[in-house]
Amino acid sequence: MFSTTDSIVAIATPPGRGGIGVVRLSGPEALAIARALITHRGEIEPRHATLTTIRLKPDPTTQPDPTSAQLVASDSPAGSGFSRTSDAIDHAVVTFFPAPHSYTGDDVVEVSAHGSPVVLRAIVEAALRAGARHAEPGEFTLRAFLNGRMDLMQAEAIADLIDAVTPLQARTAFDQLDGTLTRVIAELDAELFDLVARLEASVDFPDEGFHFVEPSVVAASLDRLTARTASMLKDAQRGRLIREGFTVAIVGAPNVGKSSLFNALAGAPRAIVSDVPGTTRDLVTETIDLDGFRVSLVDTAGLRESADRVEAEGVQRAMGAQAVADVVLEVFDRSVPAVEYTPQVIDNKRLNVFNKADLPAACDDSRGVTVSARTGQGMDALRARIVAALDGDMLRDRPAMTNVRHIALVERAHAALLGARASLEGSGPALSEEFLLADLQAARTALEEVSGRRAPEDLLEHIFTRFCVGK
Repeated sequence: MFSTTDSIVAIATPPGRGGIGVVRLSGPEALAIARALITHRGEIEPRHATLTTIRLKPDPTTQPDPTSAQLVASDSPAGSGFSRTSDAIDHAVVTFFPAPHSYTGDDVVEVSAHGSPVVLRAIVEAALRAGARHAEPGEFTLRAFLNGRMDLMQAEAIADLIDAVTPLQARTAFDQLDGTLTRVIAELDAELFDLVARLEASVDFPDEGFHFVEPSVVAASLDRLTARTASMLKDAQRGRLIREGFTVAIVGAPNVGKSSLFNALAGAPRAIVSDVPGTTRDLVTETIDLDGFRVSLVDTAGLRESADRVEAEGVQRAMGAQAVADVVLEVFDRSVPAVEYTPQVIDNKRLNVFNKADLPAACDDSRGVTVSARTGQGMDALRARIVAALDGDMLRDRPAMTNVRHIALVERAHAALLGARASLEGSGPALSEEFLLADLQAARTALEEVSGRRAPEDLLEHIFTRFCVGK
């Protein structure tokens, strides 16, 4: 696991060129290291932007006098402690966030320079020479967690917020970052803690024969807790779909316009379009934002018998794609007479799409959506039908829980609570606190793993190493 006592540095903005790039420092020596890189010799006021010049090494012949009023007021070469040589690399804005009121809970300095990869790497290398260590993936957020700036659920929400590709995903992740799930788990744990404490008190004084909680009170509390965890798990299915997205498979016979429809929905010519049957032989995928939902479109090979082994494999993959898709778009060419085609019976939702509406109709297209992938006719109606098939209205309510790890732990807590309720019902008039306590402690342990209060080191490493460097 990472050391938390040294100072770390990393580029905090995405790779590539941009108007601004940020280099982040965190740790006990963050401010001293930053001072070694800048010309400004006055006070760096916390949480205020300081305009300065970045130099990669100091001029050893010049010793700055930090008590000089001229030096405090000036960022000029005469008062900088640096000479006008080739070591000046950029103008930058430096912002200092002192501990504990920073992102990580340690001293943090952010250097905002021009977004040239060459400049940003040079600043990082200069910081490394000045005593910093290169940050590992997720190390800044790990420090925030270890310093109590956020719990594990909020830390994971940061990764989800960074990875969000639709506004709904971003809003859902921000709700969790803002503590929505934190508050729900805290309320459950508080009631569990009170119940456990009273049951343990009864166990600690067995000779007195006094129960600190009545069976009816235990039953009512367990019913409330199981109802809440059951509701969370029911809601979590929506959350998983919002976080992970949906799959929409486009299937049909060769040359009905599947690839053209795929490109029209994707908004880009991702799939090859040709009048030669069997052009698409493998799955082509593209992730799109469909009315706020993350959707993975899958273009598939034309469904037909083929002696070509490659095309036959493509057909098999097409059948597999529609078997796991949330919605299947079965495409027909309305410009030719209908041909019999009986798909395998599957449980997924299926929409009939009659393509080539720009050509004269030669078949009955009343049992589906009529579109023209070439002209765009009917595409808005098709998008609306897909969203409706995905239960879009129901999914717009942001769920409290989306993370698979959280869902598995709440399922574990729910099972333990059900076990405690069964033990209570089987105890008859005599309340057996020991049996109840075992299940209730198991439920608490699961909830504490959700928040990170009981997080083993390998779990933390697994979570935070998935973050980008600089976050």
